[in-house]
Amino acid sequence: MRALLGVGLPGYRPVADDTWANEYDDVVSLHFFALPPDLPAGLDDGPALRSALTHHTARAGGGLIEATVKRLGELPALRQILKLPLPDRRSGQTFIGSFTVPRAGCSTVVKIQALEQGMTGLREAVVLNDVGPQDYFRPHPYAPDVQGGLPFHVADHERWDAAFPDHPLTRVRRALGALAQAVSVAPDFAALPPFTGPAAHA
Repeated sequence: MRALLGVGLPGYRPVADDTWANEYDDVVSLHFFALPPDLPAGLDDGPALRSALTHHTARAGGGLIEATVKRLGELPALRQILKLPLPDRRSGQTFIGSFTVPRAGCSTVVKIQALEQGMTGLREAVVLNDVGPQDYFRPHPYAPDVQGGLPFHVADHERWDAAFPDHPLTRVRRALGALAQAVSVAPDFAALPPFTGPAAHA
């Protein structure tokens, strides 16, 4: 099913079906899943949803940076940004942003992935020096008890994007903003029964 329309962005070239890349080799991809969404809570239960997603990302070795519910076209969507360590490398991260649009029996996801290349950790070092070590690391706002994964810290905050316009996290946020403006939802997908939470599929 073609659930989302207008996914292609300026500066991105097609590299495969429903996949686009830009000059940084950031990749935007579109996915459709013909299964009930595996989200841990409904989109209207923000605290439970964000807490569960934070723990899930930490168990996978990563860190959840943001999770909010926004509208994509005329439907509510889960907007996430997370970070994961780069495999087979001692340093560096990959940043993944996505919009998940769930319906009762299926979902569609548009995702942007950007990798750190070359010198890594510059953004973190500059921010650490600016705010000081006592204010750098924070308890995770969605799940203060979370253990493991990549730590939550202030260098990932959007306020630092302007100082690091080419950083992969900045590029992910920029792409998500452009997608939110460009993407519309196909009428047939929008007409499907809404997702109301995992209990509906038990």
